[in-house]
Amino acid sequence: MSIEAGVESHTIGDLPDWGRACVEELMSTLLLEKSFPCTFAIAAAKKKSLRFGFIDSAKDPSRWGALPDILNEYLRVYQDIDRDTSLVVFFRPEEEPASLSSYFSRFWEVLQYLHQYLHQKDTLPWPGDIPEDPGETLWEFSFADTPIFVVCNTPAHTRRRSRHSSGMVITFQPRWVFEGLEPGAPRGDAARRVIRKRIRRFDGMEPAPQLGDYGDEGNREWKQYFLPDTNEEEIHGCPFHRKARWDRSVQQVVVNGRREYSLWPDGRDLPAGWRHAGVRGDRRTCLDHIERIWTDMRPAARAAG
Repeated sequence: MSIEAGVESHTIGDLPDWGRACVEELMSTLLLEKSFPCTFAIAAAKKKSLRFGFIDSAKDPSRWGALPDILNEYLRVYQDIDRDTSLVVFFRPEEEPASLSSYFSRFWEVLQYLHQYLHQKDTLPWPGDIPEDPGETLWEFSFADTPIFVVCNTPAHTRRRSRHSSGMVITFQPRWVFEGLEPGAPRGDAARRVIRKRIRRFDGMEPAPQLGDYGDEGNREWKQYFLPDTNEEEIHGCPFHRKARWDRSVQQVVVNGRREYSLWPDGRDLPAGWRHAGVRGDRRTCLDHIERIWTDMRPAARAAG
C-alpha cells in the first residue's frame, strides 16, 4: 500500500529520507499480510490513526533528543485521534543489524532515557495509581503521567515474525486504548482468542508464554514488551530502573579518553573515565570489533577495570 500521499500529516517531528520505506514496510505487513496477529493494529492502519516518529540511531543516545518531544506531542492529542491508535517510532535501520540481546539492551535504555528525561525536567513521570516497581502486577511503563503499553520489533526477530522489522521499532500504546477490553469483557476476551489464533498461523509457533492479561497475578507487563525469538528462551532480571541483560556472557565494547578500547560486562555501571562504544555481544564479537577499529593495541588497555 502506498503512503506517498499523507505520510507527512501522520508524522510527528521530522520525516527523514529513510522514513518512507519504513512506513511502507509496516503498512504492507499490516494490510497485505492477511494473518497479521494484532487486529487492533490492522484497524488503526485502515483508519489512518497511526502516528509515526523517526529517530536517527538506535544505538547512540546522543541521537535520541527528539524522542521525548515526539512522545509528548502524541500524548497531547491521541485521545482526539481514535480509540484504535498507536505511536510507532522507527529507528534508522543499520547496515549490519545487531544481535537480539543488543536490541534488548537498547530498547530498555530508550525507556530509561525517557524516564530520566522527565526527572531532569522536574516533571512527574509516573501516574499515582501505577506502581513504580515492575514486579507489581499493575506496573506499566509511564510517561508524562500516562501509562503506556510498549512493543519492540527488531531485525533480530527472525523466527517470531510478528516482532520482525528491518530496523528497531518501538510502538507506544496508551492504556486508554484498551479500555473496554479488560479480561472478562466479552469484546476483550473475543479479541484475545482471535489474536492468539492468528499468532499461531503467522509465527508458526504457540503464543509467547510471556503474554498475559494486565492485572493478572501471574502477569508482568514488562515481559511482553520485548519478546524472545523462541518460546524456549526466557528474560532474566527486572529490566527497568537498572541496566538489563540477558545473561552474563554478554559484553560491551568501551572506550576511554585516550581512545583505548576494552570489554566490560553488559549491564554493569562503567568505571570512571570509560564510556560505551556502541557495540554489544559475546566476547568474540566484541574482540573482533576492537581489532577492526583499533590498530594501536597498547598493553595499557587490557581491561577497563
